[in-house]
Amino acid sequence: MAGAYINTSLPDVSDRMLFAVPKKGRLYDQCVGLLSDIGIEFNRKPRHDIALVSNMPIALVFLPAADIATYVAKGNVDVGITGLDIIRESQTEHDVAELLRLGFGRCKLQVQTPQANTQVASAQDLVGKRIVTSFINLTRQRFAELEGVADPAQIKTQVRFVSGSVEAACGLGLADGIVDLVESGDTMRAAGLHAIDTVLETESVLITNKHARFPRLAATIKQRVEGILAARRYVLCQYNIRRSALESACRIAPGRQAPTVTPLEQDGWVAVSVMVEKRALADKMDALRDIGATDILVLQIVNARA
Repeated sequence: MAGAYINTSLPDVSDRMLFAVPKKGRLYDQCVGLLSDIGIEFNRKPRHDIALVSNMPIALVFLPAADIATYVAKGNVDVGITGLDIIRESQTEHDVAELLRLGFGRCKLQVQTPQANTQVASAQDLVGKRIVTSFINLTRQRFAELEGVADPAQIKTQVRFVSGSVEAACGLGLADGIVDLVESGDTMRAAGLHAIDTVLETESVLITNKHARFPRLAATIKQRVEGILAARRYVLCQYNIRRSALESACRIAPGRQAPTVTPLEQDGWVAVSVMVEKRALADKMDALRDIGATDILVLQIVNARA
């Protein structure tokens, strides 16, 4: 199983969990940052696609993101991080277990067409026409839905594969529309295209083989990642309030499970600690102040086990 990655110049990884991460591209930096945050220590040598983790029985395998779902599904790799779009495109969604969605690498796989083509207002208008994409399976599935056929192989729409520069296909006269990933939309607009349909909303995902060799270690990785994601999403809000207003305060900021309440020396007052989502923090602080909360403090959460 591990023989696909090992030659005589590489270390023996037979007793280690293989953890695949993208070797480059839009997910690489975020994945490496996440590994550091969850306490995985490693040193990747230049031009080496395997790195031994020094503080856990793990070997990191750096692979093209497009291949990770397939390797995990077939059992060559135990755990991996890749995009949901890649899992669906490689048709491995039934062969891997999705442990956790990671919240980064978010983008949309969209049907796009030239803005100047006013005759095409929706994806339905492209049925039977020429589509160019690097996501050929997902595109055929989407047009099978539009055409009302059960078998994607029976669609009338002409779906052709290209591996790169998909956005140029319409301008070169090779396609009437394309299906490609859109993050900011800058590339799409620069090519004179606009989106008329969303095939899939995608993000990075932590996956494992359904028969992984190291299930307890995989569960530990998942738990650590959950802690980091919680720390990124929440802050700890602390405040003092009269006990008579505590019920109202808890409705404003109920926390993930429940606030921590501690009596103060001053009779009738309590101190409250509660996790609050960062995006809602300002509004909740104002609301707490309005009902009499004082000494409202906000503390960053570095890590958590929620």
